[in-house]
Amino acid sequence: MHLGLDSSTQSLKGIIIDPVTGTVVHQSTVNFATALADYPAAFSPSGDPLEKHSDPRLWLAALDLLCRRMADAGAPLAQVKGIGGSGQQHGSVYLTAEATAILAGLDPAGCLIDQLTPAFSRATSPIWMDSSTTAQCAELTAAIGPRLQTDTGSPAIERFTGAQIRKFARQDPAAYAATDRIHLVSSFMASVLTGTHAPIDSGDGAGMNLLNLHTLGWDAEICAATASGLLEKLPSVAANGAIAGKLSPYFIKYGFSPDTRVAVWTGDNPASLVGTGAARPGLAVVSLGTSDTFFAVLSPYRTDPDGCGHVFGNPAGGFMCLTCFKNGSLARERVRDLTGVDWPFFDVTAFEQTPAGNSNQLALPWFEAEITPPVLTPGLRANFDFDAAPPAVKIRAVIEAQMLSMRVHSHWIGDFKAIRVTGGASRSTGILQTLANVFQARVETIAVQDSAALGAAMIAAHAVSGHDFDSLASAFAPALDTVDPDPTTVPAYQSALAAYLELERTAR
Repeated sequence: MHLGLDSSTQSLKGIIIDPVTGTVVHQSTVNFATALADYPAAFSPSGDPLEKHSDPRLWLAALDLLCRRMADAGAPLAQVKGIGGSGQQHGSVYLTAEATAILAGLDPAGCLIDQLTPAFSRATSPIWMDSSTTAQCAELTAAIGPRLQTDTGSPAIERFTGAQIRKFARQDPAAYAATDRIHLVSSFMASVLTGTHAPIDSGDGAGMNLLNLHTLGWDAEICAATASGLLEKLPSVAANGAIAGKLSPYFIKYGFSPDTRVAVWTGDNPASLVGTGAARPGLAVVSLGTSDTFFAVLSPYRTDPDGCGHVFGNPAGGFMCLTCFKNGSLARERVRDLTGVDWPFFDVTAFEQTPAGNSNQLALPWFEAEITPPVLTPGLRANFDFDAAPPAVKIRAVIEAQMLSMRVHSHWIGDFKAIRVTGGASRSTGILQTLANVFQARVETIAVQDSAALGAAMIAAHAVSGHDFDSLASAFAPALDTVDPDPTTVPAYQSALAAYLELERTAR
């Protein structure tokens, strides 16, 4: 059996799969807000609303707790041959030179937080929601020029790790000098599991503005321009399907075999690409999670001419192209709270009570600074009196604006006849029908909604036991249900698209 872990913005999930029988054997989740509220998942250490960090001790506490919950639930941990993982992309963890010995000597009698807290050279970790590095992005753009995008797959991006490292090195040079190793969330978690510094895979490493896509190694010139001595502080880059090492003896107390091997972790988006069965060209994926993302495999890859989209590595080989929208499910939850309705009303009734494609009722829920398109001043923007509208109108106005924005800003990736959906909001029939109508594409759901954790388990099955991705996709990620587009809505959404473009132009 093989275990997949997904360390996301709001939770740590675990899925155990049996590739021989094609079955999901066990699933567990640790929700950060309810189980570990003492360790904030997204906050601003300085009070700047554009700054978003996490307490890295949160991920350590979650790993101990998830392992304990799986053991207590009778999960077959002793039969787990390999562990794979995914982490929220772009987040970074900063460790001192003492971390090497601490990782290697983890005592099973203690807990991860107590032992690893002294290893942090920086108490907090900037995460993907951070938009506070505009000045550093401008400096990197001036220093490197156009090849920053052509060679790393993205222009200088506020949430990307390179700009975050540059800001840290400038604002706290002493702490930066005391930093021996800078990990991504993914490689940090893999390091804890193996008791040694794990490498960064190219899929997640491509989200740093530091990895050269042509060489699949760190770009020495860009690293030097980002911060002094950075190249020596980064872990190595691993090829697809690499093994990080054997499981640390620390975790044997939960019932794992000492022979369990850990695959190199990747980012949540590359893992979701695998977990949705879309690791080959021809199928797009929309992830409706904390953020909304649209991605697909492209060969050869291309970059976004508008500078909003990105190129990451594909764990199955090659590259994926992606556009991310920060105001996803958290924005939808806020709208639901504003309207005071329950989820059945939000997901179904609101769409039954309102017509599709009303170009005079669109609302952009930019409650957080948006990244696609770049908007640093938060606030809901609408082309009608949003406050005075009934709940159903508010809900449809927001959902249609989100789907139209996705269509506008994913066009550079391509047009697709079929779109796979994953994430919590993929249960909403109203959202799925709106997505199908806006794109005029068939929308497919899959049985496992936690596609990043599933993808991580599939990556472990491939790396550790040699199972091929196509067979794994057939077994674990077939299309479950489909939603067909309504062709009669095409004229309405053509008008709504023009209205959306005007709203976005005036609202930025």
